[in-house]
Amino acid sequence: MELNKYQQELFDHQRPVIEKYDRRAWGWSIFYLLWIGLGGYALYLQVIKGHKITGMRDNVVWGLYIANFIFFIGISYAGAVISGILHILKVEWRKPIIRIAEMITVISTIIGPIFILLCIGRLDRLHHLFLYPRLQSPITWDVLAILTYFAGSVIFLYLALIKDFAIYRDANLKVPKWKQKMYKILAIGYKGTPSQKRHISISMNLMAIMIVPLAIIVHSVLSWIFGMTLRPGWHSTIFGPYFVLAAIYSGTGVLIMAMWVYRKMYKLNSYLQDKHFIYLGYIMMILGAAYGYFTFSEYLTGWYGSEKWDSEVIGKLFNPAEYGWWFLFANVAGIILPILIVAIPKTRTPNLIAIASFFMVLALWVKRYLIIVPTLESPLLPMQDTRPEFVKYSATWVEWALTFAGIATFFLFFTIMSKFVTIIPISEFADKEKKSEPVPEIQKEIATE
Repeated sequence: MELNKYQQELFDHQRPVIEKYDRRAWGWSIFYLLWIGLGGYALYLQVIKGHKITGMRDNVVWGLYIANFIFFIGISYAGAVISGILHILKVEWRKPIIRIAEMITVISTIIGPIFILLCIGRLDRLHHLFLYPRLQSPITWDVLAILTYFAGSVIFLYLALIKDFAIYRDANLKVPKWKQKMYKILAIGYKGTPSQKRHISISMNLMAIMIVPLAIIVHSVLSWIFGMTLRPGWHSTIFGPYFVLAAIYSGTGVLIMAMWVYRKMYKLNSYLQDKHFIYLGYIMMILGAAYGYFTFSEYLTGWYGSEKWDSEVIGKLFNPAEYGWWFLFANVAGIILPILIVAIPKTRTPNLIAIASFFMVLALWVKRYLIIVPTLESPLLPMQDTRPEFVKYSATWVEWALTFAGIATFFLFFTIMSKFVTIIPISEFADKEKKSEPVPEIQKEIATE
């Protein structure tokens, strides 16, 4: 395929990344594989010895695994919503970042459900979930919704990659024959004809229109697993929109962090410019304010109602001797810090926005943990066995090893995918030449607007 001047420059800049698996990539891949290996050993012990080697018991039946599941599924929905909405609105500045968002969507949807499997005591009966599903169960709804959403996300990503696969096919890349053949197969004969462009454009628009409401519906279904349970802090009508908003919020932070890493690693400053961080920072600030409002509403109504069971959970969250410091960190780092960083012009820089995103994402993971554990540690009926290990939850090294293995898998997938496709999509710039946009003037321009 023929490339314009800007496309050729962009492709030449990223070409070495997909042509060679360099030492740095091998080093990071080996590091991630070591963590995954440790997680594999922990999983082996859990399967052989059972859940007794975890912190989960009859009372606190969920812990790190469910928090990780909600977190990864959440950021996957955010990638779909951000890429889908920006595609539908034809936002011009979306082009360099849209592939990263789509990759986050697919990779997170693969990893998230794995943590649900870690909570199952009888993996040998997993197929019963598909052979004998209970349609009245919210968990069955969740399985069906996630599978549908995953299929839609893969199709959306593949449609966006077809044009680039054709570029790789015709570029005479210095890659193994199997890789060149793979590009040829995946390009499905795309030649850039008007008819092919029109079909891909229509398909992309349809998938973008479907993927956004599907992402919202799926995360709402996930929230109903908790909202339809008669437990303090869970049985709430606000959980649906609260989960959706928190998912998009945390996903925006992960997208900013991924942009910052790729910009540093592959010297993409000319393409992932300051304005992309600032625009996403504005989105993060608005989402943070809305998330703060939902958080305040959730705990205000529970505290003011003063129901005994709800008050017990809120007391644990406000008590520094229990979860008070965690709760404080989740709200300061998850709400106040990102808003202040983006709202103040002097701190509205890519580095500080990325730092704020990191602490915000960590804080929202903590918030997921606080949704799960304090509630399960507050039983409605008096317990006959009050041993601390049955009343209180404390994650073991097995759970932490599998948690870090999941994170390592997330990074490993990103590393591998960046060796097969360009992080900045080449085909998105088919009708555009490079514009000279001095980086130092961006903040002045935005401030003037």
